[in-house]
Amino acid sequence: MNVAEVLNEGLTRAYVVRIPAADIRARIDRAVAQVAPQVRLPGFRPGKVPANLIRRMHGAALMDEAVREAVDEAIKALVAERGLRPAVPPSVDIARPPADGEDVEVAVRLEVLPQVPEVPIDGIPLERLIVDVSEDEVERALAELARQQRRLVDAPSDRAARWGDLVVIDFAGTIEGASFPQGSGEGVEVELGSGRLIPGFEEALEGATAGEVRRLRLTIPADHPTREIAGREADFEVTVRAVRVAEVPPVDDRLAANLGLSDLAQLREILKERIKGELERLSRTYLKRKLLDHLAAACDFAVPQSMVEAEFAQIWRQLTEGASEEEKARAEAERADYRRIAERRVRLGLLLSDIGQRHGIGVSASEMNRLIEAEAARYPGHEAQVRRFFAENAMAAAQLRAPLFEEKVVDFLIARAAMSERRVTRAELEAAIASEDETPVAARPTLAEPGPPPAGPGELGPSPAGGASTAS
Repeated sequence: MNVAEVLNEGLTRAYVVRIPAADIRARIDRAVAQVAPQVRLPGFRPGKVPANLIRRMHGAALMDEAVREAVDEAIKALVAERGLRPAVPPSVDIARPPADGEDVEVAVRLEVLPQVPEVPIDGIPLERLIVDVSEDEVERALAELARQQRRLVDAPSDRAARWGDLVVIDFAGTIEGASFPQGSGEGVEVELGSGRLIPGFEEALEGATAGEVRRLRLTIPADHPTREIAGREADFEVTVRAVRVAEVPPVDDRLAANLGLSDLAQLREILKERIKGELERLSRTYLKRKLLDHLAAACDFAVPQSMVEAEFAQIWRQLTEGASEEEKARAEAERADYRRIAERRVRLGLLLSDIGQRHGIGVSASEMNRLIEAEAARYPGHEAQVRRFFAENAMAAAQLRAPLFEEKVVDFLIARAAMSERRVTRAELEAAIASEDETPVAARPTLAEPGPPPAGPGELGPSPAGGASTAS
């Protein structure tokens, strides 16, 4: 193998690799020797088909396989001999299909990982925001829990529907006298004020009583997902089958007993601990953002653009999938900002990875097993397939491992920080988080999560909601 470096600029490297024809020929000879015993042809005894005949019959396939193997081995040798650390798999281009007896010339281009500068990590000034759990918040949580346990009952026949009531309706919609997809339904339950149906529909049912028929003329939103009806006027005939109201149970020992607890005091304590945990997670979110801000300001180094492009593509997908045209246009206007966010994420990811390696931080086998078991539990009946998938797919295992590794590095840095504390209210903590600029976590691939189910039959479908936002 002969290697010539043709580009060494920044993090980009390019090489021309020449693989001798003799190497390709030797590989083909070995392949022929391996397959010959299995070849069966009329007129020849098993295993006695001449090698030259096998070459004529399978020459193209044998050549392709030999070249592929030779190129793979050549790239591995190139990376090892030159001590390269590819950021992503190298791009490979064979100048032209090689003929028998010709050397194979391969153009290899790749980006390497940068040398990450060591940054001071002792005594990073950080402030932890602490929120005490107030009794008012516990009471609000109890009231919300009681509301979730409410029971819907039919209202008296003359009781008019109010905001928050559930109405059961039959409806039929037409546009210029013709029905349209998802424009009709029977026995559809709608909570007034939920925003589930197109604008104006739920408002028009306020004040209706059971048995009443109402005729509505509404405009389908211009960004409605069904394009053939978007922006058009539609007529609806709506029959209110029933109006149902919520009976909210009182906050007492019986409510706790219905939830399997001994009394209200125990329920109150559980809710208090849950709120405390939520506030601690919010406080950590703020603390982590400040830590990453400090690290991002402490160093600036070139990052592989291939990694930036991959991260940007993930951000862009989150922003634009399911977004309205207006939201897409707004994102497009801020494209440069999102590209800077992607670069920052990649830089922070490389920095955190380097800190973790320098200080021996890792994810143990037992921790990895717990991650896999937790993932397997999400797919009842397919646990064995999930375990096998991660055992056989190193990239997927790395994706699963990355978030835990990042949190362990962050914990390590927080433990060495110069920490101060300040008590604030929940509103102040939430405002502090909201006021932060986008301070992304380290770049890492993530396993896809299932999206929301589509609207069911007989539904008008929801009016499109706000677009996705990037993770912080």
